[in-house]
Amino acid sequence: MALVLVVLACWPSLAAAECEKSVRWDDDPPFSMQMPNGDIAGIDVELNRAVLEHLDCKATLHKLPWARALRELELGRLDILPSAFRRPEREKFAHFSGAVIPASHNILFMHERALAKWPVSRLIDLRDTEFRLGAQIRVYYGSDFQEVMNDPEFAARVTILAKRENLWRMLDRGRIDGVIANEHTGAYEIRQLGLGRQIKATKVVVSHEPAEVAFSKESNDPDFVRDYAEALQQLVADGSYKQIVRRYVPAQ
Repeated sequence: MALVLVVLACWPSLAAAECEKSVRWDDDPPFSMQMPNGDIAGIDVELNRAVLEHLDCKATLHKLPWARALRELELGRLDILPSAFRRPEREKFAHFSGAVIPASHNILFMHERALAKWPVSRLIDLRDTEFRLGAQIRVYYGSDFQEVMNDPEFAARVTILAKRENLWRMLDRGRIDGVIANEHTGAYEIRQLGLGRQIKATKVVVSHEPAEVAFSKESNDPDFVRDYAEALQQLVADGSYKQIVRRYVPAQ
């Protein structure tokens, strides 16, 4: 009987010790990436480790391409998928955290010469100019982008490539005038390439849909999602989230 009581008394700590959640990462700096020393780091990685530690859980990282990650989430073999956009088809198999993290926008980056020539506030302001734009294949950039792409003359001047690094190189060499990218991703990559003097972030916001954290319904109950969202909100409110971001993307 005494042994049973001891086990029952220890049960909460045993349950906490057994809490382990799989979290997706991939080569997507500055959100997740492998560092030169082999460690996995990045904004999403650090943030999820901090939230799960607050919940007495351990994060185990799984490297997955996006489409595979969605499938693993649906099957319950992946617990947590950061930086996911809420879609009706995804809500069938995933809980969502809500828009707790401040949105990181897709913005227009321009060469300093182009910025001096076209000091615009919206992408559609460039529609009737000779501006040459760069974008990535299979990325949704919002309604303003769709509107300018409906203009055949503008669309003919848009270069769409698979690798963003090639777009930055083209921008540096003057072959295009601007590139659309996530504000954090763009700032990180430009700094890594040593192009910060020539290429500037603009105030032109192309899309601003907030990303959320998705949780497999097969392996997470609504109570855990609620606790996660509350812990995440606390890290945003106390400045911890901003500190994590600034470790990878210093203030401009």
